Amino acid sequence: MSANKASSKLYYGWIVVLITFITLLVSAGIRSLPSVLMIPLEGEFGWSRGGISGVVSVGIFLYGLMGPFSAALLLRFGIRRIMVVALAVLAVSLSITPLMTALWQFQFLWGFVAGLGTGMMANVLGVTVANQWFTKRKGLVVGMLTASAATGQLLFMPLMAQITIDMGWRYAVYAGVAAVLIVLVIVAIWMRNHPHDVGAASYGTEEVVKPTPFKGNIFLTPLRVLRSALKDSTFWLLAGTFFFCGFSTNGLIGTHLIPACGDIGIPGVVAAGFLALMGLFDLVGTTLSGWLSDRFDSRWLLFWYYALRGLSLLFLPQALQMGYVEMMIFTVFYGLDWIATVPPTVKISSNVFGKEQAGMVFGWIVVAHQIGASVAAYGAGVMRDWLGSYSIPFIAAGFVCFLAALMAIKISKESASVTVQMNKAM
Repeated sequence: MSANKASSKLYYGWIVVLITFITLLVSAGIRSLPSVLMIPLEGEFGWSRGGISGVVSVGIFLYGLMGPFSAALLLRFGIRRIMVVALAVLAVSLSITPLMTALWQFQFLWGFVAGLGTGMMANVLGVTVANQWFTKRKGLVVGMLTASAATGQLLFMPLMAQITIDMGWRYAVYAGVAAVLIVLVIVAIWMRNHPHDVGAASYGTEEVVKPTPFKGNIFLTPLRVLRSALKDSTFWLLAGTFFFCGFSTNGLIGTHLIPACGDIGIPGVVAAGFLALMGLFDLVGTTLSGWLSDRFDSRWLLFWYYALRGLSLLFLPQALQMGYVEMMIFTVFYGLDWIATVPPTVKISSNVFGKEQAGMVFGWIVVAHQIGASVAAYGAGVMRDWLGSYSIPFIAAGFVCFLAALMAIKISKESASVTVQMNKAM
């Protein structure tokens, strides 16, 4: 089915996008649970803030590390099959969590198993779906799916926080299990791997073609792609900016904003509400970013996104002390920019490294993002234990965003606009 025919009949790719949107929304929401559970677990088990942050840190790192291998698995075994397996692994991990009694068990279930399970449904999933199903409007689709992942992480928090307060943290986990199982059924019934499966063409084209078979080893191919990408300065700049992106978003704010609010007496449900509102504005900001990345120089989009985020983080310590109005200002301003950096980063990656390898290359860039997030998640928890405040981590994150802004404009203009083939060392 072509894009023209899609006007008279719904293109099935949009159904695939909706299913992927919901899956990423729920997966990200589940991944954010430890932030809601941090204070209850401290109270019940006596675990330190740094110890719990360490679990989050490992989970964030493995979530990112799975990215390039997930891209290979999605191409080798099909999107639907990998999504079903990942959701099943996540459901099992969640189901066992309420029985844990020691920090090492929490580390295994959430740091390791849940980290790998959610990592199989990372941003790479959205990029793969966009590349398989869309030729036109690809930036918009990437923006929507990226927004769903970030929004889910934030949107679920008020609900989980309320369940935790009313019924206990275990019931919040059970609610997560139910959500995962519902999504698993939806994926198993309606998800499709490629336009060819429904006799359609990629959106924006006329010709129905079979998917290109994945060639190579699912473990070695991503490593070979990385070896080739490391020769290109654009990869280093994108990976560097994404390290600081992770450092200043899910690793820091996504993990520690609720505890930071708790330190000054803001109730957990209210703090989770701030994050939920960020998620709603992120949905707008990141989707708009996808639209903009189809039309403007991605380097300068990244420059402004990182610079504005840095300003908002410098304002956060003051906003926490000033009151709810100032926190609402921070929430809206920061939320619009939460992860708007992904669509232009994906656009540059696709231009430089080609459609076939863009998923795996972007997966390695996401690894850098999650390493930054992991450092921030653990480091901010440890600094809070030492200093009794999150002010220094928040201010430090603001300044590294300014560094990321400068790195973005160092990317060559040709990389942002001209497709070149990566030298294959396969």
